[in-house]
Amino acid sequence: QVQLVESGGGLVQAGGSLRLSCAASGRTFSNYAMGWVRQAPGKEREFVAAISRSGTLTYYTDSVKGRFTISRDNAKNTVYLQMNSLKPEDTAVYYCATRGIQRHTTNPLDYAYWGQGTQVTVSS
Repeated sequence: QVQLVESGGGLVQAGGSLRLSCAASGRTFSNYAMGWVRQAPGKEREFVAAISRSGTLTYYTDSVKGRFTISRDNAKNTVYLQMNSLKPEDTAVYYCATRGIQRHTTNPLDYAYWGQGTQVTVSS
């Protein structure tokens, strides 16, 4: 089992920045890849970013490339999502998630463990 707890969401103006954090517990954190998924009102969950267990490989959906950065600190059992140049269309509940295994995924349906989510609202 893996337990995930997100923090860092909030209200920000367009062009602003936020950093989300996700603290993990349960299995050895450095053994599994991590991801961030978001869900806007009335829409399906959307993959945002993923990171390999060592942190050397990262993956992003096209709409956030160049603006968002995923990173992890295995000593702190924490994964981060730095979000810059935020746009109103980034408004969503953001979830950290993992399959609990080495291999990453860009398919939200493949994630087995989820945090409770944190709201990000970007005003225009």
